[in-house]
Amino acid sequence: MSERLQALADAGVSIWLDDLSRERIETGNLADLVKEKSVVGVTTNPTIFASAIADGERYDDQTRRLVADGADVTKVIFELTTEDVRNGCDVLAPVAEATADDGRVSIEVEPSLANDTDGTIASAKALWEAVDRRNVLIKIPATLEGLPAITASIAAGISVNVTLIFSTERYRTVMDAYLDGLEQAKEQGIDLSTIRSVASFFVSRVDTEIDKRLEEIGSDEALALRGKAGVANARIAYAAFEEVVASPRWKALAEAGANVQRPLWASTGVKNPDYPDTLYVTDLVVANTVNTMPEKTLDAFADHGEVEGDQVTGRADEAQALFDQLSAAGVDLDDVFLVLESEGVDKFKKSWDELVATVEGQMAQVQ
Repeated sequence: MSERLQALADAGVSIWLDDLSRERIETGNLADLVKEKSVVGVTTNPTIFASAIADGERYDDQTRRLVADGADVTKVIFELTTEDVRNGCDVLAPVAEATADDGRVSIEVEPSLANDTDGTIASAKALWEAVDRRNVLIKIPATLEGLPAITASIAAGISVNVTLIFSTERYRTVMDAYLDGLEQAKEQGIDLSTIRSVASFFVSRVDTEIDKRLEEIGSDEALALRGKAGVANARIAYAAFEEVVASPRWKALAEAGANVQRPLWASTGVKNPDYPDTLYVTDLVVANTVNTMPEKTLDAFADHGEVEGDQVTGRADEAQALFDQLSAAGVDLDDVFLVLESEGVDKFKKSWDELVATVEGQMAQVQ
């Protein structure tokens, strides 16, 4: 057992792995990570699946059967990925049974639906039913069109990982969509205790975009602010989370059995090699949160990560002061978040295209 990762877990941070493959499942690697590195959840995306399918032969037999049955590439992707997530859920089932909110595996709706509310709702339902495990989370992007899909999915009793959140303003609408869904579920007589949700707040991409703008400004004051916005943004978001869970509206739902929608720190792999490789873990330690990490970040923290107590609670004013400095330096923060969401959706769609190309290649090989 990694003592450093155990210390992180003891501080109230749920460690989720941002990766999944059939090889991890079948070789026992995922189970080992649960036992040895305090991993209690998994997140996936099309890029992760494309890499897994391209790198191994463990998908060939299933692909061959599907092709023989006349399945098209969309059907093959659906079957391959839901099979992995179903089996991942089974590996993590003991964690789900032993904890209140962990043991979850996330799978994403098709990225091309990011601006299609009805399509997202239909995709979320299809994935929920296909995986058929209570510890699956369906990833829905926090686009304007995604918000009503989040509400509708929660109202139907589907557990959701809301992804692609960059700004606190959008995060507040995400939390509101979750509460709307819970209230509708309650009206329909659904047991609220069966519904789980996390809200994935992206961190490193904020620094990447803002650092680029600070370097374009080029002043000493601007350059001194590099590498600080991502963590500050998350700390402001956490303060918004605290406001919601202290509200009478949330307390009424909690009394009815609802589970809190925990903040999840996503995009926690450091993009800039000049920054500490555990930056977005160490500086965002706070109880009742999730940190989903690529294995490289997980291993880095296991090797030299430090837990130095709560780094988030009570620091929103300090973080807002930094944002005020960014604005004063000439960074248009509203534009930053618009660009990040637009680029995020584009990256999701590109990763889907890569997955399609990969699976088409596998289908051609097995015919």
